[in-house]
Amino acid sequence: MAVMLDQLGFFLQQLPTATCKMKFWVPKNPKPNSSNRKYKKHKKNSSYLPAIRKQERTRSFDGFNMHSLENSLIDIMRAEQDSLKDGFPDDDRAEQGLTGLGSPHCFPHQNGERVERYSRKVFVGGLPPDIDEDEITASFRRFGHLFVDWPHKAESKSYFPPKGYAFLLFQDESSVQALIDACIEEDGKLYLCVSSPTIKDKPVQIRPWNLNDSDFVMDGSQPLDPRKTIFVGGVPRPLRAVELAMIMDRLYGGVCYAGIDTDPELKYPKGAGRVAFSNQQSYIAAISARFVQLQHGEIDKRVEVKPYVLDDQLCDECQGTRCGGKFAPFFCANVTCLQYYCEYCWAAIHSRAGREFHKPLVKEGGDRPRHISFRWN
Repeated sequence: MAVMLDQLGFFLQQLPTATCKMKFWVPKNPKPNSSNRKYKKHKKNSSYLPAIRKQERTRSFDGFNMHSLENSLIDIMRAEQDSLKDGFPDDDRAEQGLTGLGSPHCFPHQNGERVERYSRKVFVGGLPPDIDEDEITASFRRFGHLFVDWPHKAESKSYFPPKGYAFLLFQDESSVQALIDACIEEDGKLYLCVSSPTIKDKPVQIRPWNLNDSDFVMDGSQPLDPRKTIFVGGVPRPLRAVELAMIMDRLYGGVCYAGIDTDPELKYPKGAGRVAFSNQQSYIAAISARFVQLQHGEIDKRVEVKPYVLDDQLCDECQGTRCGGKFAPFFCANVTCLQYYCEYCWAAIHSRAGREFHKPLVKEGGDRPRHISFRWN
Protein backbone atom coordinates (compact mmCIF):
# COMPACT_ATOMS: atom_id res chain seq x y z
CA MET A 1 0.00 0.00 0.00
CA ALA A 2 2.84 2.40 0.84
CA VAL A 3 4.42 1.74 -2.54
CA MET A 4 1.13 2.40 -4.29
CA LEU A 5 0.68 5.69 -2.42
CA ASP A 6 4.21 6.78 -3.35
CA GLN A 7 3.52 6.00 -6.99
CA LEU A 8 0.20 7.82 -6.85
CA GLY A 9 1.82 10.85 -5.22
CA PHE A 10 4.50 10.99 -7.96
CA PHE A 11 1.85 10.72 -10.62
CA LEU A 12 -0.28 13.52 -9.17
CA GLN A 13 2.71 15.84 -8.91
CA GLN A 14 2.95 15.78 -12.69
CA LEU A 15 -0.63 16.86 -13.22
CA PRO A 16 -1.83 20.45 -13.70
CA THR A 17 -4.78 20.35 -11.34
CA ALA A 18 -4.02 22.70 -8.48
CA THR A 19 -6.06 20.79 -5.93
CA CYS A 20 -6.89 17.12 -6.02
CA LYS A 21 -8.67 14.85 -3.60
CA MET A 22 -8.12 11.18 -4.21
CA LYS A 23 -10.59 8.45 -3.37
CA PHE A 24 -8.88 5.14 -2.54
CA TRP A 25 -11.96 3.10 -1.75
CA VAL A 26 -13.06 1.25 -4.87
CA PRO A 27 -16.37 -0.64 -4.92
CA LYS A 28 -16.19 -4.26 -5.97
CA ASN A 29 -18.84 -3.72 -8.61
CA PRO A 30 -18.89 0.02 -9.33
CA LYS A 31 -21.98 1.18 -11.13
CA PRO A 32 -21.57 4.12 -13.53
CA ASN A 33 -25.15 5.25 -12.97
CA SER A 34 -24.88 5.30 -9.19
CA SER A 35 -24.07 8.50 -7.39
CA ASN A 36 -21.52 8.99 -4.65
CA ARG A 37 -23.76 11.45 -2.94
CA LYS A 38 -27.03 10.28 -1.41
CA TYR A 39 -29.56 13.01 -1.10
CA LYS A 40 -32.08 12.56 1.61
CA LYS A 41 -35.68 13.51 1.09
CA HIS A 42 -35.53 17.10 2.18
CA LYS A 43 -38.18 18.75 4.23
CA LYS A 44 -39.92 21.37 2.20
CA ASN A 45 -39.69 24.42 4.40
CA SER A 46 -42.33 27.00 3.53
CA SER A 47 -39.73 29.76 3.77
CA TYR A 48 -37.99 28.20 0.78
CA LEU A 49 -41.09 27.29 -1.22
CA PRO A 50 -43.73 29.86 -0.26
CA ALA A 51 -46.31 28.68 -2.75
CA ILE A 52 -46.45 25.14 -1.38
CA ARG A 53 -48.91 24.46 1.40
CA LYS A 54 -47.98 21.99 4.09
CA GLN A 55 -50.49 19.42 2.88
CA GLU A 56 -48.97 19.60 -0.62
CA ARG A 57 -45.38 19.06 0.41
CA THR A 58 -45.39 15.34 -0.30
CA ARG A 59 -47.12 15.67 -3.65
CA SER A 60 -45.56 15.94 -7.06
CA PHE A 61 -45.00 19.23 -8.87
CA ASP A 62 -48.37 18.84 -10.64
CA GLY A 63 -50.10 20.13 -7.54
CA PHE A 64 -48.21 23.45 -7.62
CA ASN A 65 -49.73 26.68 -8.79
CA MET A 66 -47.33 27.08 -11.72
CA HIS A 67 -46.44 25.66 -15.13
CA SER A 68 -46.87 21.91 -15.42
CA LEU A 69 -43.94 19.71 -14.49
CA GLU A 70 -43.78 18.52 -18.07
CA ASN A 71 -43.21 22.02 -19.43
CA SER A 72 -40.73 22.79 -16.67
CA LEU A 73 -38.74 19.62 -17.35
CA ILE A 74 -38.72 20.42 -21.06
CA ASP A 75 -37.20 23.82 -20.24
CA ILE A 76 -34.60 22.19 -18.02
CA MET A 77 -33.72 19.58 -20.66
CA ARG A 78 -33.32 22.31 -23.28
CA ALA A 79 -31.03 24.24 -20.97
CA GLU A 80 -28.98 21.10 -20.31
CA GLN A 81 -28.71 20.31 -24.01
CA ASP A 82 -27.57 23.86 -24.78
CA SER A 83 -25.03 23.75 -21.98
CA LEU A 84 -23.74 20.34 -23.11
CA LYS A 85 -23.32 21.65 -26.65
CA ASP A 86 -21.34 24.60 -25.37
CA GLY A 87 -19.33 22.41 -23.01
CA PHE A 88 -20.26 24.86 -20.24
CA PRO A 89 -17.67 27.49 -21.21
CA ASP A 90 -16.84 29.64 -18.23
CA ASP A 91 -16.25 33.37 -18.38
CA ASP A 92 -12.87 33.79 -16.71
CA ARG A 93 -13.17 37.56 -16.52
CA ALA A 94 -16.49 37.28 -14.76
CA GLU A 95 -15.00 34.91 -12.21
CA GLN A 96 -12.23 37.39 -11.47
CA GLY A 97 -14.86 39.49 -9.76
CA LEU A 98 -14.92 36.90 -6.98
CA THR A 99 -11.60 37.88 -5.52
CA GLY A 100 -13.26 39.97 -2.85
CA LEU A 101 -15.49 37.17 -1.63
CA GLY A 102 -12.82 35.68 0.58
CA SER A 103 -12.06 32.07 1.46
CA PRO A 104 -14.76 29.42 1.66
CA HIS A 105 -15.78 27.85 4.94
CA CYS A 106 -15.85 24.10 5.31
CA PHE A 107 -18.06 21.66 7.15
CA PRO A 108 -16.56 19.71 10.06
CA HIS A 109 -15.52 16.17 9.27
CA GLN A 110 -16.32 13.35 11.65
CA ASN A 111 -12.71 13.28 12.86
CA GLY A 112 -12.82 16.97 13.73
CA GLU A 113 -11.10 18.27 10.59
CA ARG A 114 -12.80 20.83 8.40
CA VAL A 115 -13.08 19.70 4.80
CA GLU A 116 -15.02 20.84 1.77
CA ARG A 117 -17.59 18.58 0.18
CA TYR A 118 -18.82 20.63 -2.77
CA SER A 119 -17.56 23.19 -5.22
CA ARG A 120 -18.75 26.70 -4.49
CA LYS A 121 -19.90 26.89 -8.10
CA VAL A 122 -23.37 25.46 -8.77
CA PHE A 123 -25.20 24.93 -12.06
CA VAL A 124 -28.85 26.01 -12.21
CA GLY A 125 -30.89 25.09 -15.29
CA GLY A 126 -34.40 25.62 -16.61
CA LEU A 127 -34.59 29.25 -15.47
CA PRO A 128 -37.62 31.35 -16.47
CA PRO A 129 -36.83 33.13 -19.76
CA ASP A 130 -37.56 36.58 -18.32
CA ILE A 131 -35.51 36.30 -15.11
CA ASP A 132 -32.55 38.68 -14.93
CA GLU A 133 -29.33 38.66 -12.93
CA ASP A 134 -30.71 40.67 -10.02
CA GLU A 135 -33.74 38.40 -9.71
CA ILE A 136 -31.56 35.29 -9.78
CA THR A 137 -29.38 36.79 -7.07
CA ALA A 138 -32.43 37.66 -4.98
CA SER A 139 -33.80 34.12 -5.35
CA PHE A 140 -30.65 32.54 -3.92
CA ARG A 141 -29.31 35.26 -1.62
CA ARG A 142 -30.89 33.62 1.43
CA PHE A 143 -28.30 30.86 1.18
CA GLY A 144 -25.34 33.25 1.35
CA HIS A 145 -23.33 35.81 -0.60
CA LEU A 146 -23.06 34.87 -4.26
CA PHE A 147 -22.21 36.04 -7.75
CA VAL A 148 -24.28 35.03 -10.80
CA ASP A 149 -22.40 34.07 -13.95
CA TRP A 150 -23.04 32.51 -17.36
CA PRO A 151 -20.95 31.89 -20.49
CA HIS A 152 -19.79 35.02 -22.31
CA LYS A 153 -21.60 37.22 -19.84
CA ALA A 154 -19.02 40.00 -19.97
CA GLU A 155 -18.93 40.13 -23.76
CA SER A 156 -22.69 39.99 -24.24
CA LYS A 157 -23.45 42.63 -21.58
CA SER A 158 -26.82 40.93 -21.14
CA TYR A 159 -28.85 40.95 -17.94
CA PHE A 160 -30.61 37.69 -18.86
CA PRO A 161 -29.02 34.22 -19.13
CA PRO A 162 -29.35 33.61 -22.88
CA LYS A 163 -29.91 29.83 -22.75
CA GLY A 164 -31.90 29.34 -19.59
CA TYR A 165 -29.04 28.32 -17.32
CA ALA A 166 -26.52 30.09 -15.12
CA PHE A 167 -23.89 29.43 -12.47
CA LEU A 168 -24.16 30.44 -8.84
CA LEU A 169 -20.74 31.27 -7.38
CA PHE A 170 -21.05 31.29 -3.61
CA GLN A 171 -18.65 32.83 -1.14
CA ASP A 172 -18.92 29.93 1.29
CA GLU A 173 -19.19 26.19 0.71
CA SER A 174 -21.72 26.07 3.53
CA SER A 175 -24.11 28.00 1.28
CA VAL A 176 -24.08 25.13 -1.19
CA GLN A 177 -24.98 22.72 1.60
CA ALA A 178 -27.87 24.95 2.62
CA LEU A 179 -29.06 25.14 -0.98
CA ILE A 180 -29.00 21.35 -1.33
CA ASP A 181 -30.95 20.93 1.90
CA ALA A 182 -33.65 23.28 0.59
CA CYS A 183 -34.10 21.36 -2.67
CA ILE A 184 -36.70 18.76 -3.60
CA GLU A 185 -35.40 15.49 -5.03
CA GLU A 186 -37.22 14.08 -8.04
CA ASP A 187 -35.85 11.10 -10.03
CA GLY A 188 -32.39 11.62 -8.59
CA LYS A 189 -32.27 15.31 -9.49
CA LEU A 190 -32.56 18.37 -7.29
CA TYR A 191 -35.10 21.15 -7.86
CA LEU A 192 -35.91 24.47 -6.27
CA CYS A 193 -38.72 26.90 -7.11
CA VAL A 194 -37.86 30.41 -8.28
CA SER A 195 -40.07 33.21 -9.57
CA SER A 196 -39.77 35.79 -12.34
CA PRO A 197 -42.02 38.74 -13.20
CA THR A 198 -44.33 36.51 -15.26
CA ILE A 199 -43.80 33.01 -13.83
CA LYS A 200 -44.37 32.14 -10.20
CA ASP A 201 -42.61 29.27 -8.43
CA LYS A 202 -41.04 27.56 -11.42
CA PRO A 203 -38.96 24.48 -10.50
CA VAL A 204 -35.37 24.83 -11.72
CA GLN A 205 -32.69 22.17 -11.60
CA ILE A 206 -29.85 22.58 -9.10
CA ARG A 207 -26.71 20.62 -9.92
CA PRO A 208 -23.87 20.86 -7.37
CA TRP A 209 -20.44 19.36 -7.99
CA ASN A 210 -19.29 16.85 -5.37
CA LEU A 211 -15.52 17.13 -4.94
CA ASN A 212 -15.25 13.35 -4.51
CA ASP A 213 -16.41 13.00 -8.12
CA SER A 214 -13.19 14.63 -9.39
CA ASP A 215 -11.05 11.48 -9.03
CA PHE A 216 -11.58 7.76 -9.24
CA VAL A 217 -9.04 4.98 -8.69
CA MET A 218 -10.31 1.96 -10.58
CA ASP A 219 -7.43 -0.41 -9.90
CA GLY A 220 -5.34 0.53 -6.90
CA SER A 221 -2.98 -2.41 -7.42
CA GLN A 222 -1.57 -0.92 -10.63
CA PRO A 223 1.16 1.76 -10.68
CA LEU A 224 0.12 5.07 -12.19
CA ASP A 225 2.43 5.92 -15.06
CA PRO A 226 2.25 9.47 -16.49
CA ARG A 227 3.50 8.09 -19.79
CA LYS A 228 0.47 5.86 -20.08
CA THR A 229 -1.93 8.72 -19.40
CA ILE A 230 -4.19 10.44 -21.92
CA PHE A 231 -5.72 13.90 -21.96
CA VAL A 232 -9.43 14.05 -22.78
CA GLY A 233 -10.61 17.45 -24.02
CA GLY A 234 -14.18 18.72 -24.12
CA VAL A 235 -15.46 16.52 -21.30
CA PRO A 236 -19.07 17.49 -20.45
CA ARG A 237 -19.08 19.01 -16.99
CA PRO A 238 -21.77 16.73 -15.52
CA LEU A 239 -19.58 13.68 -16.22
CA ARG A 240 -17.93 12.25 -13.11
CA ALA A 241 -14.52 10.62 -12.92
CA VAL A 242 -16.01 7.18 -12.23
CA GLU A 243 -18.15 7.47 -15.37
CA LEU A 244 -15.19 8.58 -17.48
CA ALA A 245 -13.20 5.61 -16.16
CA MET A 246 -16.00 3.17 -17.00
CA ILE A 247 -16.41 4.51 -20.54
CA MET A 248 -12.69 4.34 -21.30
CA ASP A 249 -12.30 0.92 -19.71
CA ARG A 250 -15.20 -0.39 -21.79
CA LEU A 251 -13.58 0.98 -24.97
CA TYR A 252 -9.92 0.15 -24.38
CA GLY A 253 -9.56 -1.77 -21.11
CA GLY A 254 -6.77 -1.44 -18.57
CA VAL A 255 -7.96 1.79 -16.91
CA CYS A 256 -6.54 2.26 -13.42
CA TYR A 257 -7.34 5.94 -12.77
CA ALA A 258 -9.51 8.77 -14.14
CA GLY A 259 -9.59 12.39 -13.07
CA ILE A 260 -11.63 15.47 -13.93
CA ASP A 261 -9.63 18.70 -14.16
CA THR A 262 -11.03 21.41 -11.88
CA ASP A 263 -10.15 25.07 -11.52
CA PRO A 264 -7.99 25.88 -8.47
CA GLU A 265 -10.28 28.49 -6.89
CA LEU A 266 -13.78 27.05 -7.15
CA LYS A 267 -12.81 23.40 -7.77
CA TYR A 268 -15.39 23.18 -10.55
CA PRO A 269 -14.83 21.04 -13.67
CA LYS A 270 -12.99 22.83 -16.47
CA GLY A 271 -14.20 20.53 -19.24
CA ALA A 272 -11.17 18.23 -19.47
CA GLY A 273 -9.99 15.01 -17.89
CA ARG A 274 -7.16 12.50 -17.61
CA VAL A 275 -7.18 8.72 -17.81
CA ALA A 276 -4.25 6.50 -16.82
CA PHE A 277 -3.88 2.99 -18.24
CA SER A 278 -2.05 0.04 -16.77
CA ASN A 279 -0.62 -1.18 -20.07
CA GLN A 280 0.92 0.25 -23.22
CA GLN A 281 -1.52 -1.52 -25.54
CA SER A 282 -4.58 0.23 -24.11
CA TYR A 283 -2.74 3.57 -24.06
CA ILE A 284 -1.73 3.31 -27.72
CA ALA A 285 -5.22 2.20 -28.73
CA ALA A 286 -6.70 5.25 -27.03
CA ILE A 287 -4.34 7.84 -28.53
CA SER A 288 -4.59 6.21 -31.95
CA ALA A 289 -8.36 6.73 -31.94
CA ARG A 290 -7.90 10.52 -31.50
CA PHE A 291 -11.64 11.00 -30.88
CA VAL A 292 -14.05 9.19 -28.57
CA GLN A 293 -17.83 9.30 -28.25
CA LEU A 294 -18.71 9.76 -24.59
CA GLN A 295 -22.14 8.29 -23.97
CA HIS A 296 -23.65 8.21 -20.52
CA GLY A 297 -27.25 8.99 -19.62
CA GLU A 298 -28.21 12.22 -21.35
CA ILE A 299 -24.58 12.84 -22.35
CA ASP A 300 -23.57 12.01 -25.92
CA LYS A 301 -20.54 13.98 -27.06
CA ARG A 302 -17.51 13.45 -29.28
CA VAL A 303 -14.31 14.45 -27.47
CA GLU A 304 -10.64 14.63 -28.37
CA VAL A 305 -8.07 12.21 -26.98
CA LYS A 306 -4.31 12.73 -27.05
CA PRO A 307 -1.26 11.88 -24.94
CA TYR A 308 -0.94 13.74 -21.68
CA VAL A 309 2.15 15.95 -22.00
CA LEU A 310 4.25 16.74 -18.94
CA ASP A 311 6.26 19.94 -18.68
CA ASP A 312 9.12 18.67 -16.51
CA GLN A 313 10.63 15.84 -18.56
CA LEU A 314 14.18 15.72 -19.86
CA CYS A 315 14.87 14.81 -23.47
CA ASP A 316 14.70 11.04 -23.85
CA GLU A 317 17.54 11.07 -26.41
CA CYS A 318 20.19 13.22 -24.72
CA GLN A 319 18.88 13.42 -21.14
CA GLY A 320 19.41 17.18 -21.27
CA THR A 321 23.08 17.12 -22.24
CA ARG A 322 22.46 18.94 -25.54
CA CYS A 323 20.09 21.58 -24.18
CA GLY A 324 21.75 22.72 -20.98
CA GLY A 325 19.62 20.51 -18.75
CA LYS A 326 16.39 22.22 -19.74
CA PHE A 327 13.16 20.30 -19.83
CA ALA A 328 12.14 18.94 -23.22
CA PRO A 329 9.62 21.23 -24.96
CA PHE A 330 8.44 18.67 -27.54
CA PHE A 331 6.63 15.35 -27.29
CA CYS A 332 6.11 13.15 -30.34
CA ALA A 333 2.75 11.41 -30.15
CA ASN A 334 3.40 9.14 -33.10
CA VAL A 335 3.38 5.52 -31.94
CA THR A 336 6.85 5.00 -33.46
CA CYS A 337 8.26 7.62 -31.08
CA LEU A 338 6.23 8.45 -27.95
CA GLN A 339 9.20 10.34 -26.54
CA TYR A 340 10.18 13.79 -25.27
CA TYR A 341 12.73 15.73 -27.32
CA CYS A 342 14.76 18.90 -26.99
CA GLU A 343 14.91 21.09 -30.08
CA TYR A 344 18.27 19.66 -31.18
CA CYS A 345 17.22 16.02 -30.85
CA TRP A 346 13.83 16.64 -32.46
CA ALA A 347 15.53 18.03 -35.55
CA ALA A 348 18.05 15.19 -35.64
CA ILE A 349 15.57 12.33 -35.14
CA HIS A 350 12.83 13.71 -37.35
CA SER A 351 15.06 14.42 -40.28
CA ARG A 352 15.11 10.68 -40.90
CA ALA A 353 12.96 9.17 -43.62
CA GLY A 354 9.44 8.40 -42.49
CA ARG A 355 9.56 10.75 -39.49
CA GLU A 356 9.72 14.13 -41.19
CA PHE A 357 5.95 14.50 -41.03
CA HIS A 358 5.62 13.86 -37.29
CA LYS A 359 4.11 16.79 -35.42
CA PRO A 360 5.21 17.69 -31.89
CA LEU A 361 2.88 18.28 -28.98
CA VAL A 362 3.98 21.33 -27.03
CA LYS A 363 3.01 22.37 -23.52
CA GLU A 364 3.58 25.85 -22.11
CA GLY A 365 6.16 26.26 -19.38
CA GLY A 366 8.60 23.62 -20.58
CA ASP A 367 11.60 25.38 -18.98
CA ARG A 368 10.21 25.60 -15.49
CA PRO A 369 9.16 22.79 -13.16
CA ARG A 370 5.72 22.82 -11.62
CA HIS A 371 5.42 22.56 -7.87
CA ILE A 372 1.93 21.68 -6.69
CA SER A 373 0.73 20.84 -3.21
CA PHE A 374 -2.09 18.34 -2.86
CA ARG A 375 -4.49 17.70 -0.02
CA TRP A 376 -5.44 14.09 0.60
CA ASN A 377 -8.59 12.61 2.10
